[in-house]
Amino acid sequence: MYSSFRRNLILPVCLLGTLLLGPAAALAASPVEQHNSNAVWFENWTGLRNASLVVAAPDGTLITIEAITGTPVFQLSGATILDGIYRYELVAATEEQVKIINPQNNGRGEAQTDSKAKPFHMNGHFTVSRGVIITPEEIIEDN
Repeated sequence: MYSSFRRNLILPVCLLGTLLLGPAAALAASPVEQHNSNAVWFENWTGLRNASLVVAAPDGTLITIEAITGTPVFQLSGATILDGIYRYELVAATEEQVKIINPQNNGRGEAQTDSKAKPFHMNGHFTVSRGVIITPEEIIEDN
């Protein structure tokens, strides 16, 4: 009786685990922004390559950092570091392959393929105050 009861629960429990842990596993694979006082980089970089990080300074200046392997790192440099909000866009190739929809972009000769690396996109921002990258305080109003 006990083994029959146990067998009848295994499939529903496995399905429930897949439904609950599947999205969490997908979220765990996303890079996480990290910073210290003068640099921004990303952790949890597994499965990404050919990254391009474009950072827009408060005055509109664009800085591009590229990394074939590993995380791109943006560093504040120069005597005139602008205070304000810096916005970034991170683009990289994943290990996952997707079918090429437009066959004219599938390479030439022996380099032709029917799939390409699925792109990863992420954007965000960070704040510079008094020449260093800070974590703004979260202000909560009491009513």
